Amino acid sequence: MIHTEKLTNLQQELLKVFSYSLSEKQLIEIKELLSNYFAEKATNEMDKLWEKNKWNDQTMEDWSKEHLRTTYSENK
Repeated sequence: MIHTEKLTNLQQELLKVFSYSLSEKQLIEIKELLSNYFAEKATNEMDKLWEKNKWNDQTMEDWSKEHLRTTYSENK
């Protein structure tokens, strides 16, 4: 069974731009650029959440002490 899904607009654009072979070094550099780009976007979104929710270092300290595991009954 062949499973086909439509490529995203990003995938399509990258295929057009990089329709030629790259050296291993270039490939690593591009992967790093993309990683840094998405890491920066995630960091910016987290900064917005911290500001919106007024989180601070004490919030992190409190979270580190929370016990959130689910308790399971031994009589299943």
